[in-house]
Amino acid sequence: MPRLSLTLRLTLLFAALFAAVLLGLGAYIEASVERHFEESDLVDLHGKLELARSVLARVQDEEGYASVAQQLDAALVGHHGLAVAVVRDEGRGEILFASSGADFPERMVRESPAGAAVFPSARTWVQRGHVYRGVIANARTGIAGEPEARVVVSMDVDHHRLFMRDFERSLWLAVALAIVATALLGAFAARGGLAPLRKMAEVARGVSAQRLTARIDTRRLPVELESLAGELNAMMARLEDGFRRLSEFSSDIAHELRTPVSNLMTQTEVALGRARNADEYREILLSNLEEYERLARMIADMLFLAQADNGLLPRPAETLALADEARALAEFYEALAEEKGLRLVVGGDATVRGDRLMLRRAVSNLLSNALRHSAAGGVVRIAIDTAAGEARLAVSNPGETIPPEHLARIFDRFHRVNPARTRQGDGAGLGLAITRSIAEAHGGRVGVESAGGLTTFTLYLPLASAEARATPGPGRAEPPPPAAGQTSITV
Repeated sequence: MPRLSLTLRLTLLFAALFAAVLLGLGAYIEASVERHFEESDLVDLHGKLELARSVLARVQDEEGYASVAQQLDAALVGHHGLAVAVVRDEGRGEILFASSGADFPERMVRESPAGAAVFPSARTWVQRGHVYRGVIANARTGIAGEPEARVVVSMDVDHHRLFMRDFERSLWLAVALAIVATALLGAFAARGGLAPLRKMAEVARGVSAQRLTARIDTRRLPVELESLAGELNAMMARLEDGFRRLSEFSSDIAHELRTPVSNLMTQTEVALGRARNADEYREILLSNLEEYERLARMIADMLFLAQADNGLLPRPAETLALADEARALAEFYEALAEEKGLRLVVGGDATVRGDRLMLRRAVSNLLSNALRHSAAGGVVRIAIDTAAGEARLAVSNPGETIPPEHLARIFDRFHRVNPARTRQGDGAGLGLAITRSIAEAHGGRVGVESAGGLTTFTLYLPLASAEARATPGPGRAEPPPPAAGQTSITV
């Protein structure tokens, strides 16, 4: 079954509702007009009936019946189609008087009404192709002991019927035309009302990977569509940002992979340029091995981030004291800190639920980043506390202030505050991105602040429940994993 457009659906619905209203209104008008004619006819019929009763009431003897015909004939002058008959002698139906044109069914002449004190209801019948409406009632005479006579008053209502037939034809034709006109106007109104949706669809059709800057103008939209347009604009903004990041990521990864591959190719070409002894070949292979290790670390980090993007990282399974993990990492990096003239300070404590190796890797990335960018003679602090139902582990280091425009993207993959630092031991720029993925896998988040020569990276994690703290997980003796872009450090 073909699907109907929204414009057609609204048009059909509007036309159907309007048709129902018009049909009901037409039926009401038709019934009202018919009822008006009936009431008007009854007024005339009852008036002549009362006149006939009044005339009969003044009859005192048999000779008085002669004047009845004259008086009733005079009363009917100018009333075309109105007829009166007076009948007595119940059972035989002797007609005392019948006006010209009177044509009553035999049963009405013979019939005796139940009550003469009240006006009876009108009756309608067809006689020789004409439609009549009439009333019948008993009437007393002034003759003592005389039985009640019957008065039958009728009216030819053919002209009413003709009028009603023409009126019905005109009425229902007008209703049909009104329904058609309403459907056309409804289609026009629905099309105009849906114009903003077509404009939104037109903007959406123009969106592509090469054109993501299009936005829907919400200033002239109806209130009902303003929220939808806002959400679509926000979605396109996210798509634009995502495509931009993907493009930058592809460019960055190509740049990162190009250097070690180029080094490998150059060293291999040099090695093949002339014959060398075993020591020279060993030296070239060791140099190539460093580049291979660098590529392996980068690929491992990218695989880790891919697992994080697809929700494949291990779920938190152990109860950990952050102070113990931080001190273990401080001991691990102590030699590197002394070499750079830095001092490590750990303070505070909090208990969280998580994967030990993953959390150590996250804190290790923050700590190695702080050591790498701290000024000589400074103090790198690891401060742990709790607030608002979550644990906070903050790593602070003195050094260059990070410009505000870089803070929002500092956890992006391959992002560097200083692009010149690409081959000075800074790694591939994936460490902070990995830290964020680990935090999010634990239901937490990361933040950064940099002002006045002090930079602080903060890891927020949910606190462990009381039951989890009462049953700590098994300890592990494994050394902390190296930070992204770093080789293992032996203390």
